[in-house]
Amino acid sequence: MQFRFRSSFLALAIFGSLALAACDDSPTDVEEHGDADALRLVMNGATIATFSWDTNTWTGEMEVEVGEETPHIDVEFLDEDGDVIDFDTSEFYLMVEVENEAIAEFEQDTPGEFGGHLHGESVGETDVTFSLMHGAVGSGHADLVTQPVHAHVEAP
Repeated sequence: MQFRFRSSFLALAIFGSLALAACDDSPTDVEEHGDADALRLVMNGATIATFSWDTNTWTGEMEVEVGEETPHIDVEFLDEDGDVIDFDTSEFYLMVEVENEAIAEFEQDTPGEFGGHLHGESVGETDVTFSLMHGAVGSGHADLVTQPVHAHVEAP
């Protein structure tokens, strides 16, 4: 009886280790999927905000007026040399979460695309978080998650 318990426990431990190693759900570790050192928000060819995973901070903010929407904002993940990483969109997608959608909304033209438009709903400030997701749109897991960036909605 004791021998069966030990071998069952050993088999379970080995299986569990293999399952955990198959794909890391840690939102900051993307060794299996590529490295991103930064995320950049680009609108009309100009960088409006940048997030660094090294410092875990944003430089810049998002802004829009009430009743307006921004031009398309491209969300770019950058490698250590500052080059844009071209993720396979059949395996990766972008998820954007707005803390208070009564103040602002982020609309992606296509679900999961690496960009979209910020809509101003009412005057105020809210936070926006960007996540690089691995898997099918709507059912994947986060490989990278930014700290929230401020989105200001101002009166026209």
